[in-house]
Amino acid sequence: MDRFMWTNGLLEMNETLVIQQRGVRLYDGDEKAKLEVGVVLLSTHRLLWRDLKNHECCVCIPLSQIIFFEEQAAGIGKSAKIVIHLHPAPANKEPGPYQNSKFSYIKLSFKEHGQIEFYRRLTEEMIQKRWESTPASQPITATAGLKTGRTRAVGIVGIERKLEEKRKETDKNISEAFEDLSKLMEKAKEMVELSRSIASKIKDKQGDITEDETIRFKSYLLSMGIANPVTRETHGSGTHYHMQLARQLGDILQAPLEERGGMMALTEVYCLVNRARGMELLSPEDLVNACKMFESLKLPLRLRVFDSGVMVVQLQSHSEEEMIASAIDSVSEKGSLTAEEFGKLLGLSVLLAKERLLLAEKMGHLCRDDSVEGLRFYPNLF
Repeated sequence: MDRFMWTNGLLEMNETLVIQQRGVRLYDGDEKAKLEVGVVLLSTHRLLWRDLKNHECCVCIPLSQIIFFEEQAAGIGKSAKIVIHLHPAPANKEPGPYQNSKFSYIKLSFKEHGQIEFYRRLTEEMIQKRWESTPASQPITATAGLKTGRTRAVGIVGIERKLEEKRKETDKNISEAFEDLSKLMEKAKEMVELSRSIASKIKDKQGDITEDETIRFKSYLLSMGIANPVTRETHGSGTHYHMQLARQLGDILQAPLEERGGMMALTEVYCLVNRARGMELLSPEDLVNACKMFESLKLPLRLRVFDSGVMVVQLQSHSEEEMIASAIDSVSEKGSLTAEEFGKLLGLSVLLAKERLLLAEKMGHLCRDDSVEGLRFYPNLF
């Protein structure tokens, strides 16, 4: 602590504030300094500490005095610290809070965290050594009169300049990000156009392409996404749009539903469809309205709403009796099951597994045990 000297806390010419952190206590070696918790500031030239209540109580040390520094992890009841090892105090050092000290290092104890970012910025400054670009003879302490006023103005200008540089850098990063997004959207549109042209060629050359080759081509298109998604721009709005959307959903959901046992939660359908549509995303409202038209359009799918309010899309051929029988057989075989266990057993989501068990319970085939361990279903022996 005998390396520190008093200062007015104002930034000098060519000095810029890098970072500051509240809630920091100074240690003289392993002993707490006779100063309260305050704010530590890192500039391009100095390390400063200022009292929170008494701003006139401010000390600093040049960064050129630092030999090396290291992190000290937090412990039980102890804050994380940065240990800074220092050169001996120069003979012409200005007065400070300590005239002499038995330690050659100090500690910064971070009561309100922030030590990771502060350590990173301190490392950067010690590597760049920007303080070497200013004369070593430049005064650090404040002088009276006009010079003090000029120093204060320079400090404010320095902070404003730093904020302006950060704003410009942020604007540049945002502009670059939007440029990348624009390029991605252009590529996505090109892929959609390519898939449309391939689909039209398949239609034009039905006689020249075998049925197996046609199926293979369509599977490739589906892996890229929906070849020609129904949008409001192409099919208008209102009922006509929802009818065309329902027909397209009937085509793309047939295979996924068969793979998942004939039923999918509407949330799963929403994610699956929008992933396939690429940039032409579908709103939840449009999806629900389209699913409600399955039955009127005589499509092989149905929208079902359980008593709990959960909405699912299921195949028309999906048998409720088989679903209940499957639940009864699984519970009888295992003795008892929770929705999570039943879902893992059949490869279903927990939501759908629970609805199947509740349906079997409603029909009187299962009974429940609702305890602190959760909801568990048993065969109904009565």
